[in-house]
Amino acid sequence: MTTLTDRSAARVDDETRRAGLRQMRAVATGLLVLMAVIYVLTHGRDGAWGYVNAAAEAGMVGAIADWFAVVALFRHPLGLPIPHTALVRRRKDDLGASLEQFVTDNFLTPQVLREKYLDAEVVLRLSGWLSRPENAERVMGEAVPFLRRGIERIDEDELRTFVENVVLPRVRKEPLSPVAGHLLERVVEDGSHHGLVDLFARELHAWLALHQDEVEGMLRSRAPTWAPAWVNDQVTRRVYLEVLRWAREVKDDPGHRVREALDSYLHDLGTDLQQDPRTMERFERLKERLLDHPQVSATGVRLGETLRTTLLEALDDPSGHLRTRLATELAALGRRVVEDDGVRARLDAWSADLVVGLVERYGPELTSVISSTIHRWDAAEASDKIELHVGRDLQFIRLNGTIVGALVGLVIHTVSHFL
Repeated sequence: MTTLTDRSAARVDDETRRAGLRQMRAVATGLLVLMAVIYVLTHGRDGAWGYVNAAAEAGMVGAIADWFAVVALFRHPLGLPIPHTALVRRRKDDLGASLEQFVTDNFLTPQVLREKYLDAEVVLRLSGWLSRPENAERVMGEAVPFLRRGIERIDEDELRTFVENVVLPRVRKEPLSPVAGHLLERVVEDGSHHGLVDLFARELHAWLALHQDEVEGMLRSRAPTWAPAWVNDQVTRRVYLEVLRWAREVKDDPGHRVREALDSYLHDLGTDLQQDPRTMERFERLKERLLDHPQVSATGVRLGETLRTTLLEALDDPSGHLRTRLATELAALGRRVVEDDGVRARLDAWSADLVVGLVERYGPELTSVISSTIHRWDAAEASDKIELHVGRDLQFIRLNGTIVGALVGLVIHTVSHFL
């Protein structure tokens, strides 16, 4: 946004240019007047004054010719509609289009953009700045309000619409059996499920140890009624102790046969989910039944709301784990880019391609601002603006024309005298 100070500075600059233009016009015109005075004073004299008169005459011719050329760029000399004058006013749209084409062909080419971008070392400078913890924290501080506003705009209705119209139809459409099988295979190969198996074995053993009466009661309820009660009690107690011992062995032995059998079953299941048509079909039918359940959509919305609330609370805490971790990761990323030439080279190439691609796509729209702006200008306004910026320098053409004309006239008079 342009401030009042900026606009005042622009007015001062224009006034300075205008004052400089008037000053140089006065100098150039004064030199023309000087040549005219010298010409009048030396007219009809012989000897050395003849040389001065010839130089003054030629200087006037050069001054008037260059005055005409300079003035003809911006207006009709003396107000006379002479052909091929007031060029800027008559051809401002063509000049705007030419300037636009010049900028496009010479400044917005892929090669020039890539070279300038890589020479600026934008990635290295940005990474070096970001590697300092205080700067990473500053970036997070500036980004949090935007993140908050983006998250806050997601309300329950939008979550429900997203889950019901985007997530669930996509899950229903895509076959998940191969994905689930591949994931299960990787889990089994990496042993990532062993922690869950350990937890289940410990909890099972702990529950059996703490609920002896309940377990024996379940076993006793299935004992034959014709057997004596004391026999059922002994058998029930024995079965319970064997089950408890078995649960303890499973808990304490990582290589137990039950664990190995579970690993084998999960591995085979992962393979069947990817290759066996019947298993894949059963999995997809199970998926359809789950998706048809009305509680699935409500559960997805509640999970989204919980995640949204949790993120907002974490972002509100400047010293919280989320913001601290994000700032730490940003600083670490900056240090890695600074220290790792390979990573920095890839980022340089990627970002340079991005800049070039954006300019190639949107460059014509950017440069069209030149021609469209000049097209909107009034012809006289455009002429005045251009003259204000370059008119002072153009007055040197008048000065040079006067001086060079005088010298050429002196040379011609000298040669003519000797001939």
